[in-house]
Amino acid sequence: MTNKKKRKNRRGAVQLTDRLLLVNLYLTQGLTIIIGTIWILLQGRNPLHLLALPHDFAFLYWGVGLAVAMFFVDFLMTVWGREEDMDDGGINAMLFRKRPLWHIFVIAAVVSVCEELLFRGAIQYHLGPYWTSILFAVIHIRYLKHWLPTAWVFASSYGLGWIYMQSGTLWAPIICHFLIDFISGIMIKRREQKEQ
Repeated sequence: MTNKKKRKNRRGAVQLTDRLLLVNLYLTQGLTIIIGTIWILLQGRNPLHLLALPHDFAFLYWGVGLAVAMFFVDFLMTVWGREEDMDDGGINAMLFRKRPLWHIFVIAAVVSVCEELLFRGAIQYHLGPYWTSILFAVIHIRYLKHWLPTAWVFASSYGLGWIYMQSGTLWAPIICHFLIDFISGIMIKRREQKEQ
């Protein structure tokens, strides 16, 4: 992607202020956890039971293992793919570039718990991992312009659903989702700082 195109994409994202982006992030995550909790309650299940820590730590192997595999595939996509195919309009850069490490941690933790409770805990219970992953890809609307990141979000979501079924605990996909978001956020922050 040329520098002119990069600047154009960033100008589009700059129209969204940093504060508005954070408000939007936390509001949508708040709605996500409320909808997920209500949906689980309507299913006759207890959301606190879904979030109970298991007695053994085997779920860490599932979560960390999938995160490592996902980072490897992501690395291959950045090496072999075109930069414009992975463009999200500068939203991720805007979200993470000015954040201190503790705030990137908080964002990753909030997003992973809220989204996994809704998608794996509530929706997958009814629809299974395939249709849940389609919905998950659709809500990541900033990637829908390009097939590669859309396919990657779908595959990632399916993987999260699969490790949920294999491990029997929501903590496996939560750990994986957290690691992906946290490490990606740090990498984006460092990349953006080098470019300035």
